[in-house]
Amino acid sequence: MLLVLGVIIVGIAVAIGINMMSSGAVEANRNAVFSDVTNLAAKAQQHFMKPTAMGGGDSDFNGFTLGTSDQSNANGTFKITATRPATLAAALAVATTAITASSDSVFIIGTGKAGTKGNDNSNPPCVLSAVGPTATLGLTLN
Repeated sequence: MLLVLGVIIVGIAVAIGINMMSSGAVEANRNAVFSDVTNLAAKAQQHFMKPTAMGGGDSDFNGFTLGTSDQSNANGTFKITATRPATLAAALAVATTAITASSDSVFIIGTGKAGTKGNDNSNPPCVLSAVGPTATLGLTLN
């Protein structure tokens, strides 16, 4: 009887440990994506502040593009848009990597690794950063 009880307790402890490791991995991925989005926001602000003669936007985000290495990495994928996505589904559907019209703000969307589930237990972690000329605001969408 004691042996059965011991096996049950060990089984429960293993299940709890696996669950804790899984949630820690999701949080680590979300934090890494948040960090990458923050770095991309800084690049966008640099573009905004640079004169066009130096390859910048001259007080405009028009022409800001995510380079190939900025579009994805080990943490996830990244997109930009000039309009704020209203929902998580809209944020996940953004497919642009360049701003092609005059804009005084941009929104950078970072999506976590495929197979990782965010707070809704179906979509990957998703982070949104609203970028203005001198300030950014980061939000966790999932």
